[in-house]
Amino acid sequence: MTALRSYDPERRLLTRTRRRITAQVAAVFSLAIALLGTLVYCVVVDEQDATARRDLAVAAMSAPMDHPPPCVWLFELRAGTLRSTPGAPENLPVREELDRVAADGRTRVEVAEIGGATYLVRTQWRGDALQQAVMDLYYPVTERERLLRTLCAAEIAALLAALLIGQVLARRAIAPLGEALDRQRRFTADVSHELRSPLARLHVRAQLAARRLRREPDPDLVAGDVDRLVTGIGQLGEVIDDLLLSAQLRQRRRPFEPVDLGALAEESADAEAARAGQRGVTIDVRRGPGDHVVRGAPSALRRVISALLDNALRHTSAGGHIEVTVSSEEQTVRLSVRDDGVGLDPRDGERLFGRHAGLPHAGGLGIGLALVSEVMDAHGGTIEVDGRPGAGADFTIRLPRAAPDPAPRLAGVLLPQQAHGETNRTPEATTSGHGDASL
Repeated sequence: MTALRSYDPERRLLTRTRRRITAQVAAVFSLAIALLGTLVYCVVVDEQDATARRDLAVAAMSAPMDHPPPCVWLFELRAGTLRSTPGAPENLPVREELDRVAADGRTRVEVAEIGGATYLVRTQWRGDALQQAVMDLYYPVTERERLLRTLCAAEIAALLAALLIGQVLARRAIAPLGEALDRQRRFTADVSHELRSPLARLHVRAQLAARRLRREPDPDLVAGDVDRLVTGIGQLGEVIDDLLLSAQLRQRRRPFEPVDLGALAEESADAEAARAGQRGVTIDVRRGPGDHVVRGAPSALRRVISALLDNALRHTSAGGHIEVTVSSEEQTVRLSVRDDGVGLDPRDGERLFGRHAGLPHAGGLGIGLALVSEVMDAHGGTIEVDGRPGAGADFTIRLPRAAPDPAPRLAGVLLPQQAHGETNRTPEATTSGHGDASL
């Protein structure tokens, strides 16, 4: 199923949307961090510059020539004689600044790059002497570079975190759309599967009725076929109602009621009788002693049996045999559908009930058997499969037995075929088609 999804245009659209949301969230987070980092850097640089200028001004006005503050050197030019702080760098003072201040008398504060070092230079008149104070900016510049590296690392970390957060937010934002797409595709698959076999049965019965009517124009001779067509159309309407209800209110369960599993097995087998006859396959229904009453949704359980019969029919060759057995156990009612068709590998039992298992005995995409499994889960039942390649397959479902109900109620619910004007029948050959996960 994952392989199929990767090529879906809708899936590709969701993927692109998720990536776009992730990129947008990451861009917003990264831009916010970048702006914050820039603001921090500017504030720190401005504060360092203001502090350096203030300290240098104090040193130039009051510090003694021989003992200036650390990283500060003082120079004094008086009557053509230059005095300097002991240990001052050889490339100081800055002569150009001395000449400018000497010419115009204005105090100047400049940043100068000399000999690979950065200095803050303050040149001014102090009394009758021209004075220059120079501060080495090595430590402030180093701190700025360290701060810049830290902010860049924080920006990279923020970008990675923003990508992760963006992906999480994008997945959460897209998840409802993905679920809606899954429900839409699942509904489409369910509809295509659920309607195929009922329509096929109705088509076969209509063909038989038309041929019989052409051979013998007496309407009474085809009345039975017409009644079965009416019953099949009614069941088809139930299938459509359940699918629509499942698509709209998937979490809600329809109320369960007492259901005679044996009666449903006979009804489903009878519905498949015409198709089985065309394929040259016989179907027998055998009911064990005791009652076979469970609680559930009749339409869903009917299509469970139909799906198992449909699966058996599609993998049983002409002359083959399908046996439906219904029996009562201590706490459960057991129904098995056994065929002598192509069989299956027992190791594929669990995969067989995946929606797209693609196993030989599942046929097509295996949706019908997946629906059987879902209906069993909803009813608190189980399903088992056994078989060997070339030796047929045996599908067995077990459902909890229903608590005894008053007889009048059971009579109206347990024999659904009587609601269509049919009499109770003996367990003979017949067939039906489709599982349903919608209750």
